[in-house]
Amino acid sequence: MLKKAAGAEPDAGEVYLERTRALLPLLAEAAPEIEAARELPARVLAALHAAAMFRPSLPKFLGGAELAPPLLARITETVATADASTAWCLGQSYGCAMSAAFLDRAPAAHVFGPADAVLAWGAGAQGTAVASEGGYRVTGSWRFASGGKHATWLGAHCKVVEADGSPRHYPDGRQALRTALLPREAAEIADDWHVMGLRGTRSEGYTVADLFVEEALTLDRESMSECRSDAPLYKFPTTNVYAGCFSGVALGIARAALDDLRALAYDKRPRAARSTLRESQVFQTRLAELEARHAAASAYQQQVLWRAWETARTAAALATADRAPIRLATTYAINQATEIVEQVYRMAGSTAPMQDQPFERRFRDMHAVSQQMQARHSNYENVGRFMLELEIPPTAF
Repeated sequence: MLKKAAGAEPDAGEVYLERTRALLPLLAEAAPEIEAARELPARVLAALHAAAMFRPSLPKFLGGAELAPPLLARITETVATADASTAWCLGQSYGCAMSAAFLDRAPAAHVFGPADAVLAWGAGAQGTAVASEGGYRVTGSWRFASGGKHATWLGAHCKVVEADGSPRHYPDGRQALRTALLPREAAEIADDWHVMGLRGTRSEGYTVADLFVEEALTLDRESMSECRSDAPLYKFPTTNVYAGCFSGVALGIARAALDDLRALAYDKRPRAARSTLRESQVFQTRLAELEARHAAASAYQQQVLWRAWETARTAAALATADRAPIRLATTYAINQATEIVEQVYRMAGSTAPMQDQPFERRFRDMHAVSQQMQARHSNYENVGRFMLELEIPPTAF
């Protein structure tokens, strides 16, 4: 990042990071309630909306900041030190909100104009959009819409078919896809988010049947030909932004776990031990090693994301050679963070599983993060194949 001149006005990234830090006491205090209720409570949502925390990835004409992905990742990392579910919901919303840049201004303002606007969507093209006059008739079911409980709109990723039922194809022969945006109340919501960790994300499923969605409220979220903005952010595929944000969540959980462990070490005296953990040479060594691993993973993630940002500022689009390092660095960060949290849990001893202590919740949240596609070890294989000039899946990066 470039250094600012003395006395210069703070940029949007600095403003958002300051807002994020100011929210941490509230989020930490509300964390048990968030987990118990399996959603973000009204006072938390009010504070997030007052600070415009769902809007940094929106286009500037909607009051957004078009923040760089490494800054979005820093936001989720910081929030996750207080509450991982809130951080995950924010990270999910940042990728979804980028769709505003792929809509004309009027429909974009219709969806994202209200101060409490939040778009959430489920994973994969699990629906069908049948071409109809002026739009599409959408049918399907989707799962894992993180933040869906407080969302005002939902997205439905669909395979496009013509009115006669034949599939529509891109010029290169691939199945055509579109994402249809619809008011949350138009969908049937499933109460199916009963999980071990990240409970407060309320990542539920939803269903629509033969719902008409006008053309103006649909988009191909990965087609630069539909992007109405030349801002660098929108040259990043949404999967790259998710990778940055969700690896940020993982690093934030690990950061908090390390801080919890260090605080515990001052007073905890293991059974039959002659001294506190703080005075143990073994503990001292392992703590320092974990700190180094966390710092290395965080620095690597940030370095790669900033390098891609600099490319996006001048290039028409990010090439595979730009996206592959993002996949590698973010996958590595999530898996390193998972291992750190596992080690912290073991080092905390009999304190770790106690529900009045933070270790067991961080352990559960971290292992929910580790199951998401951004953490898959197959990501390493795809990067390795790219490095060796072998064929890779078209959606690998």
